[in-house]
Amino acid sequence: MNLKQLEAFVEVAESESFSKAAKKLFLTQPTVSAHISSLEKELDVRVFVRNTKEVALSEEGQKLYRYARQILDLTDEIREEFGRERENDKKCIVIAASTIPSQYLLPEILAKFNEKYPGEQIKLSEMDSAQVAEQVAAGKADIGFTGTVLEKKHCQYIPFYKDHLVITTPDLPKYRELQKREEEIFWIQDEKMIMREEGSGTRKEAEKQLRHLGIRTERLNIIASIANQETIKKSVMQGMGISILSSLAAKDEVEEGQMLAFPIPQADEGRDINLVYNKNRTLSKSAERFIKVVKSIYHIKK
Repeated sequence: MNLKQLEAFVEVAESESFSKAAKKLFLTQPTVSAHISSLEKELDVRVFVRNTKEVALSEEGQKLYRYARQILDLTDEIREEFGRERENDKKCIVIAASTIPSQYLLPEILAKFNEKYPGEQIKLSEMDSAQVAEQVAAGKADIGFTGTVLEKKHCQYIPFYKDHLVITTPDLPKYRELQKREEEIFWIQDEKMIMREEGSGTRKEAEKQLRHLGIRTERLNIIASIANQETIKKSVMQGMGISILSSLAAKDEVEEGQMLAFPIPQADEGRDINLVYNKNRTLSKSAERFIKVVKSIYHIKK
């Protein structure tokens, strides 16, 4: 037996799914199945009980899992202690990220990654969500971070953070009075609106949530489309108009009393912030490690 077989076995056991294990290991499902079959043949046991709905460990599989988990944990410790790769095997990770993840989520991720893998290099570019998906699909970026899902060939999305959009206004008596009308936001149709640029995940999600409430974009009095959200916030605070922004972006100004924030009714759990990679391209070990760090921070199992 070898480590690849044990890794496949443990991932299938923990996710209870061959397809989920394949995604986690960046392998095809037939490859994972072949690893398990080889393992069963060598040990002359059946490690999983399979049916059409689920995959469960057999009695022998439960015994093997305890040993395999210990072996993989020890292997990780050895790699951490002595270095997983030769220095010249390392590759600069090219990351494309939209505004919200780039400015509010990636700083923590980058710090954790650097702490765990201090020798790795990263190149980060900020752009809108549509451009992120294009970069990943074209193989120009190893990993992307977006605030929306755009159907691009070969792009695999992993949601890892729930973000909420809020309507932001100047902190004025008029708007403080409107805050009392919690479920009523049709008043925004009478206000001057500053929106994020076309292609922005925030704008796409805002339009989607407003449509759900029966408010069409063409009914809004959009006076400006601005890419830089700092410019948008300053414009809102100066009384130029109102806007719809990520709660992450508006948090400091709202807490400092410079802006007011209104939740969007019926927005449920919010929108997903996604990690995206090209499933048809082989990720470098460095990129795999980066994804692993993101999953560990946000407790993503799949």
